Amino acid sequence: MSNKIDSEGRQHIDTDRARAGATPGMTRYILGISLVLVVVIFALIYFLT
Repeated sequence: MSNKIDSEGRQHIDTDRARAGATPGMTRYILGISLVLVVVIFALIYFLT
């Protein structure tokens, strides 16, 4: 096991093990694409009305 206990008796677990999975880092791309789409949609609404 990769659990570690510090001097105060607290248990530390690795990030991947605590989350029961890996973190691929896709959030930044999803947020960026969503932001661009929102700006484009609002621009279309603004210019077409």
